[in-house]
Amino acid sequence: MAMEGEEKGYTEDGTVDLKGNPILRSKRGGWTACFFIVVYEVFERMAYYGISSNLFIYLTKKLHQGTVRSANNVTNWVGTIWMTPVLGAYIADALLGRYWTFLIASAIYLSGMSLLTLSVSVDPLRPAPCSDPTGANCKKATPLQLAVFFGALYTLSLGTGGTKPNISTIGADQFDEFDPKEKAHKLSFFNWWMFSIFFGTLFANTVLVYIQDNVGWTLGYGLPTVGLAISIAIFLAGTPFYRHKLPTGSPFTKMAKVVVAALRKWSVPIPTDPKELYELDLEEYAKKGKYRIDSTPTLRFLNKACVKTGSTSPWMLCSVTQVEETKQMLRMIPVLIATFVPSTMIAQIGTLFVKQGTTLNRNIRNFKIPPASLAGFVTISMLISVVLYDRFFVKILKKWTKNPRGISLLQRMGIGLVFHIVIMVVASLTERHRLDVARANGLVENGNQVPLSIFILLPQFVLMGTADAFLEVAKIEFFYDQAPESMKSLGTSYSMVSLGAGNFISSFLLSTVSKITRGDGHEGWIRNNLNASHLDYYYAFFAILNFLNFLLFVVVVRAYVYKAEVSDSMRVLREELVASRLKVTNEQAVTN
Repeated sequence: MAMEGEEKGYTEDGTVDLKGNPILRSKRGGWTACFFIVVYEVFERMAYYGISSNLFIYLTKKLHQGTVRSANNVTNWVGTIWMTPVLGAYIADALLGRYWTFLIASAIYLSGMSLLTLSVSVDPLRPAPCSDPTGANCKKATPLQLAVFFGALYTLSLGTGGTKPNISTIGADQFDEFDPKEKAHKLSFFNWWMFSIFFGTLFANTVLVYIQDNVGWTLGYGLPTVGLAISIAIFLAGTPFYRHKLPTGSPFTKMAKVVVAALRKWSVPIPTDPKELYELDLEEYAKKGKYRIDSTPTLRFLNKACVKTGSTSPWMLCSVTQVEETKQMLRMIPVLIATFVPSTMIAQIGTLFVKQGTTLNRNIRNFKIPPASLAGFVTISMLISVVLYDRFFVKILKKWTKNPRGISLLQRMGIGLVFHIVIMVVASLTERHRLDVARANGLVENGNQVPLSIFILLPQFVLMGTADAFLEVAKIEFFYDQAPESMKSLGTSYSMVSLGAGNFISSFLLSTVSKITRGDGHEGWIRNNLNASHLDYYYAFFAILNFLNFLLFVVVVRAYVYKAEVSDSMRVLREELVASRLKVTNEQAVTN
């Protein structure tokens, strides 16, 4: 049967149409299907960054909140945006599947965007206009206005939870892992996926930010709302071309069963021969288009879960493959933790980096640069770096390393971590120079504009984009690649948990450092008046934190064991099945 399907061109990775029928490789999937998916991501990133990039400015200028409170409101919301994908991944893998989870979540996302646009457009819902630049004499936002505005933001974050972990996974699902040609295409997919993300981000950080600052927030939020609606329609139009994977049950439950079974049999010895451990028949995996994973010595304690003791309860006996899938997810957790600190650095782009920009000269003749638009240089730098990496760096290095990726994913992430150390050193030195100029011009107490161009901040933004090309791209691909096939959505959500945790850590560090440094009669490192602050000390603290985190990462990498490649696992499975069937046939012939 398996050989028959291969001759007809059916995919081998268990993908089906919406009705659950097997599909022909030539009819669905590939780059044709990915076009409809990538278009959505461009507009969705346009909507998200159209909000997040300039949210700090809206909170300080329109809602008149202080530096620390505004920064924490931004990072808390962004942290929630990146944490909710865990829930979305669970629903997709356990209940609805990736396609339907995405569609429902995209409707919630669109409703949040629509409500947000209303909150900055309709008079009873938006704050009263105020001409006082300091905000001291402005009327505060009413509880209703705050409730609608933040309610819209968190509705949007709930929608993101269902779209973010599934849209990239749906895209990756369009390539058959067991077809050598399509697997090669998948190696480039994540680089170009990030390219599409940052194309939408670039538009948001330049055009939308300018519109918000100079034309109005109604148009600035209305345009991405319309774009999001159009992109959802385009995604729906591509439905006939998609390959789908059926939900395979809750990954959390599967993992919990392994841990509980191992703990309940903690005193049971593990057989020296792995073949004595419990495993499903080859036929079971062949029917479901899955592959079997051999037992490994890593996290050996969990192997107790598949030791046969007489009980067949799923909370007492798990298959070797189920145990190995759990191991794969658990092995990635130390890597995940090591990415929290660089994610905290990324959180500074839309908060303190923007605040720095508001203190500098932003005029180019009659044009005034929006401070949040410098984030566009992160995008430009990242786009250029990704193209150079994919087209030149990989081609040169793979000749030496024989690795189709040029270098391993963890090595690529390590390079990104080094960049983050450099970024915070550069940011600290730049801020020290800005403070020196402010003191020399008597601008410390009044907090007036420092006579320096906003472009002195350019190096830290450009370096951040280069770091993303190494760390963020590799992080997404690593967690997808190393996750078992039945837990790809959950694996993808790991990279989002990293960003979410980084933003929450940013809120914690900003509040803690602000409180600690206010002691002994001091005003603290971070104040509403940056000219009287010591942001240079704060950035130096971040540089040290990044260095310590890099040392942690090196230790984690040395201990990490990559999962075995499974590209030819279906071929191996077919061969084993044929051999087992021949054996059974021969035994029957002898018996007869």
